[in-house]
Amino acid sequence: MSDFRSSFQSQFKQFDQQFAQNQFLGNLETKTKIPRSYLISSFTFVYLLLTFLNIGGIGQMLSNLAGFALPTYFSIRAIKTTTKDDDMKLLSYWIVFGFLNVIEFWSGAIIYLIPFYWFLKVIFLVYIAIPTTGGAFMIWSKIIEPTYDRFVASKQASAAGEKIKQSVENASASFSSGISKHSN
Repeated sequence: MSDFRSSFQSQFKQFDQQFAQNQFLGNLETKTKIPRSYLISSFTFVYLLLTFLNIGGIGQMLSNLAGFALPTYFSIRAIKTTTKDDDMKLLSYWIVFGFLNVIEFWSGAIIYLIPFYWFLKVIFLVYIAIPTTGGAFMIWSKIIEPTYDRFVASKQASAAGEKIKQSVENASASFSSGISKHSN
């Protein structure tokens, strides 16, 4: 039991050190005399509890907050970097998030059939929003991209191929008619 407690306390100390430069948390810690790690943990617990209970529809609002705020923060950070890898992860997040919202909009019954839907959605959104987990990119590459390639890209490619074929046939026909006019 003491190993668990010491591990727990060392993680809180590490969290406090990591966010030592955050002025908002510093001011809050000074006013309340509660360590910033306890404040964040308490806020997170209350947030998840309110989402879980969905009192007065607050779960939906908190779910939307988690779906927009955290990924927006990571997106802004990604825009400011020179690497392309984080951009790809966040673009895949926004694609997955868009698909989820469309599915959710058109199948409102899901919300009532799945117990604790908003709580599960928040957990899922946080999982796919954090670039280090790779959740959004995995969903993009395993589900959405193959579906897109099968139904959308193949039709676009076949339409483009059909245009090229028609252009070649038209060019061939006009070339042939030009030769036959000169042969006579």
